[in-house]
Amino acid sequence: MRIYSLFLAFSLSLFICSCAPQPTLTAELVPRSLRAVNLEETISRRDELMMAYSLTSYDAKNKPVAVVNGGWGVETVKKDEQLNLQTARASSDASGSTEHSPAKPISLQLPRNGRIVASVVLIEVDDYIQARQTISKIQKIHNIVALPIGLLLTATEVLTPLKYVSAGLVASGIGLQLVDKLDEDDLLGQSSVDLREADLRQKKQRLVHVPAVFTGQNMKDAFDYRLEYDILLKTVKIQPIRQ
Repeated sequence: MRIYSLFLAFSLSLFICSCAPQPTLTAELVPRSLRAVNLEETISRRDELMMAYSLTSYDAKNKPVAVVNGGWGVETVKKDEQLNLQTARASSDASGSTEHSPAKPISLQLPRNGRIVASVVLIEVDDYIQARQTISKIQKIHNIVALPIGLLLTATEVLTPLKYVSAGLVASGIGLQLVDKLDEDDLLGQSSVDLREADLRQKKQRLVHVPAVFTGQNMKDAFDYRLEYDILLKTVKIQPIRQ
């Protein structure tokens, strides 16, 4: 009788565990480091950079659910310089010492049986004032979850990381199209990762490390940038979706 009771209790515990819902995953995009192997501006020997990034989630039917945005810059970098994007940075200019903020992470809930797309774009700036205004707008809506109502992000579309970031900013209500800002600025590179909730659970994966190499030619100048960012999978709550 005692053995039967123990067996029954064990079976019941297994049944409860199997029926218990799995905690919802939250994806966090964390920019880690940026290295300037070679610059686009060889005459001035420095590039002025800005970075924009986003997370966009889709449900099991490939319908867009939510989006968050982040931005970093405008920063001046020299050849062979490596930046830790998660620490503040002090530098000096004509106005004196300036404190530069780190690239803050962004987080978004991963829908059950859905997916999430992480996108990052790196831009070399020509118009410093305009770029600062752009980054300021992005940082004001940093990590605020928005509903992409009317956003044409369907499973049949082939979207570049730049289009993901730009569409995410429009969905967040600041009316900014990065694509329209690149007439004078130069896109140094773009990177995107598509993560499916089912695959992550099956692999029990909690970290996706992404090394991105951005190389190219602009007139006679060749550039080479190495960006690294992580996507962390957590079971934590984030702020509610903005209506």
